[in-house]
Amino acid sequence: MTKETTAISINRKDVYWNYAATFLQIAAQALLLPFILRLLPQETIGIWTIFGSIIAIVTLLDFGFNPSFTRNVTYILSGVKTLKATGFQVVEENFEIDYGLLKGLISVMRSFYSKIAFILFAVLATAGTYYIFFLLRTYSGNKTEVITAWFILCIVNSYSFYTLYYGALLIGMGKIKRSKQITIIGQAAYLLVSITFILLGFGLVAIASAQIVSVVLGRILIYFAVYTDELKNRLKNALEKERKEIFKAVYPNAVKVGLTGVGAVLVLRSQPIIGSMYLPLETIASYGITIQLISVLSGIASVYFVTYQPKIVQYRVQNNITAIKSIYIKSCLILAAVFFFGGMGLLLLGSWALNLIGSKTPLLPNLCIFTALLISLLEANHSIAGGILLTKNQVPFFKAALFAGLMTIILLFFFLGFFKLGVWSLILAGGMAQAVYQNWKWPLEVIKELKTAKV
Repeated sequence: MTKETTAISINRKDVYWNYAATFLQIAAQALLLPFILRLLPQETIGIWTIFGSIIAIVTLLDFGFNPSFTRNVTYILSGVKTLKATGFQVVEENFEIDYGLLKGLISVMRSFYSKIAFILFAVLATAGTYYIFFLLRTYSGNKTEVITAWFILCIVNSYSFYTLYYGALLIGMGKIKRSKQITIIGQAAYLLVSITFILLGFGLVAIASAQIVSVVLGRILIYFAVYTDELKNRLKNALEKERKEIFKAVYPNAVKVGLTGVGAVLVLRSQPIIGSMYLPLETIASYGITIQLISVLSGIASVYFVTYQPKIVQYRVQNNITAIKSIYIKSCLILAAVFFFGGMGLLLLGSWALNLIGSKTPLLPNLCIFTALLISLLEANHSIAGGILLTKNQVPFFKAALFAGLMTIILLFFFLGFFKLGVWSLILAGGMAQAVYQNWKWPLEVIKELKTAKV
């Protein structure tokens, strides 16, 4: 155990870099979308949307371990000497870092992700490929291109999954600025490669190939950002703590977060996959583009809170509730402002912008967009509240999230098959499932906890 101390430092520069990375992601999409929408057929864009949903669902094999690993890295660097299955150890302001505990956690992460990455590749290469061939029965475009792009995605996403613990270390260390700088470099590489290959006529293969370049480059940069000479020396000289005990401490809440993730993905990502059984790919394409733009807006709105999450964890172990309340209030105000102004821009200028670039794929009608915006705002609001509750190393919302996910699936089949609501089925199913409980319950719980603290 070292006598040195390290504090997690997050300031406005981290927030600015996070905004810069988010805006570059938007700029990348803004620059890439015209090429995709103008050069790729609407049917192909529908396949692209489904690709994204499949990848999101199968990566649930992480089962909540990544945020749990990240949180426990922050706990260790904040001075805790023992990881707990529930709750946390309150530490003094002056603390020592237990590098033996950190070394053990890194070993657990590496072992976990190497095994799960293999399972992920097997799932994608078998069940995922079967589903892709099912879709291609009625596909009129280049089927070889779709299959090639799919296998590239199988490989790159398995590699990305294996190296997820790099990101857990970087964020857990509070290196938000460095993380976002790497994101910017990765996005720039993705944009350059994808546009070049699309112009050369590679279609979906261009997008998949760009993801390889972006992911590998990003992981290399993260590795060097995390494993400094100082850290490598500290870990080399530290006596590794028992892996089994560390895994036991991480496992319970990781599973609960994983179940929460299952529910969230079912609510947010199941629509294109189930919808493709009832609706034409052209409709799925319009839905996918619309939701993608709203998701970008939600990401911008949540930047402030996401940036300060490691700091909130540190404030939690220091029992600084006043500071947590201040961050929570600012996060909610920024969320509301971004959704209001961004939503107005999307409603007033979205279709005009797509027509300007000659898009072959239109947005959904404005009433659909407005409803989807409202649902996304409520989702983002209760997600921020859930993030605050999670810093207590407790997961009270996993049952509710799983219920909402299952309810979304049931409503999708009901709305699509019985009521024939078309694209409205995709919009309303998840929103209704969340409104029953999640949208109001977790913000209320946070308000109850923080109302006694003065800002």
